[in-house]
Amino acid sequence: MNLSPVILVTGTDTGVGKTITTAALAAALNAKGRSVAVYKPCQSGAADGDSDAAEVLRLAGVPAEAGIVLQEAMAPVAAAAIDGTPLPPVAWHAERIRGLTATHDHVLVEGAGGLLVELDSDGSTLADLGSLLAAPFMVVARPGLGTLNHTALTLEALAARGLDVLGVVLGSWPARPDAVHHSNRQVLGSLLVPVIGALPERASELSPADFRAGAAAWLNGVPA
Repeated sequence: MNLSPVILVTGTDTGVGKTITTAALAAALNAKGRSVAVYKPCQSGAADGDSDAAEVLRLAGVPAEAGIVLQEAMAPVAAAAIDGTPLPPVAWHAERIRGLTATHDHVLVEGAGGLLVELDSDGSTLADLGSLLAAPFMVVARPGLGTLNHTALTLEALAARGLDVLGVVLGSWPARPDAVHHSNRQVLGSLLVPVIGALPERASELSPADFRAGAAAWLNGVPA
């Protein structure tokens, strides 16, 4: 199976490891000789120094940009209201992403929070952006308690919209996993959508060279 030019990276929740997973996928593809760009439609938390694009650039060494940058560490619609910043429709982001595909083999699109977080004032979400782009998703999940329900709900929402899923990635696999972690990984692996990788916890603390060297092994289930 050939990997799509556009891949959307969503999570079962906020803080599950979407940015690090996006960086790892970018590094793994880049190591195969593919040109990769990363796009984040809405970046919140700029006032606190948050920049997922900068983190991807640091770890993976590929170009990364945000469509809209918001100051408050809140969901995009709420943050934009405080900033007094209008949010463009998801169709605007789709056009920017299509533009990036003209000069890159792959464009990775990292969502904000979970799949159904609203990205514009019309209530459109990353799922709607995926529909516009006819692109597959990668779902990033936690390995611990609660992940089975959160992951199942996310996959069900994607399936209900007819959106393809490459697989599930565990965004932070502990150095000393316990019985719950192992059980959850086994159950997730039994779903119709495969577990295609797991990133070690604190992967972002590795040097960029070590991060890039490890990325392909962490995501060894990603199609070529």
